[in-house]
Amino acid sequence: MSSPLVSVVITTLNEEKNIENCIKSVLNQTYKNIEIIVVDNFSTDRTVEIARKYTKKVFIKGPERSTQRNYGVGKSEGKYFIYIDADMILKEKVIEECVDNIEKNDRTIGLYIPEIIMGDGFWVKARRFERSFCGSTVLDCARFIRKDIFVKTGGFDENLYACEDWDLDKRLKKFGKIETINSPIYHNEAQFNLKKYLNKKSYYIQNFNVYSEKWGRNDPDLKKQFGFYYRFLGVFIEKGKWVKLITHPFLAAGMYALRFLVGVRFLL
Repeated sequence: MSSPLVSVVITTLNEEKNIENCIKSVLNQTYKNIEIIVVDNFSTDRTVEIARKYTKKVFIKGPERSTQRNYGVGKSEGKYFIYIDADMILKEKVIEECVDNIEKNDRTIGLYIPEIIMGDGFWVKARRFERSFCGSTVLDCARFIRKDIFVKTGGFDENLYACEDWDLDKRLKKFGKIETINSPIYHNEAQFNLKKYLNKKSYYIQNFNVYSEKWGRNDPDLKKQFGFYYRFLGVFIEKGKWVKLITHPFLAAGMYALRFLVGVRFLL
């Protein structure tokens, strides 16, 4: 098997509690031909200091994730890149599995990676349950990408700070296939706070119109991403997933409660 260089682009903002675990999970990958690029959004804590212990490629750039990710990819030298947030941890075979998969098929230009929400407490468990339904759907996005194809798409739309991953995913699909691997990314939401979660969603909602106007409200993906039926029912019952829904009624109730609260914020 060839061993092409893979660039890992990590975006940060005041992540001193998470960045070290994130970087260590990259260093512990079974696949070793990796470079680590950290793009920090003017943190006021020790994020940058900690990151520089592990990589020389630490840069400062803002104001939003789209710009940070584009900048990080621009500084990368890999044939492929994976973009993650500082509160994510890679299972040890994620990058090996990605390279194995994408190198076997010239038509594959990106890969979905399952995401598992970490943390305790009812709301975190409800979030983990909800996320388990979204993989490889229009509510997901490719995380491991061929750099040359990414460049052809124009990269992340820097006018978007919400739905920027959905937007990129739609453009990537014009160039080839996006497959799915088995090894997951763990997303640390141990410090989950319902009020902060809803406030963050409210912030993102303000940018939804930019995404909607770009593709048009009649776009079939947007109808699913913002439509009541798919977001509240379709994604949870398609392809036999309804079995999981009815066998975990309490988690389903919590998940729908979160969906309802976010929906209220959206309508307001």
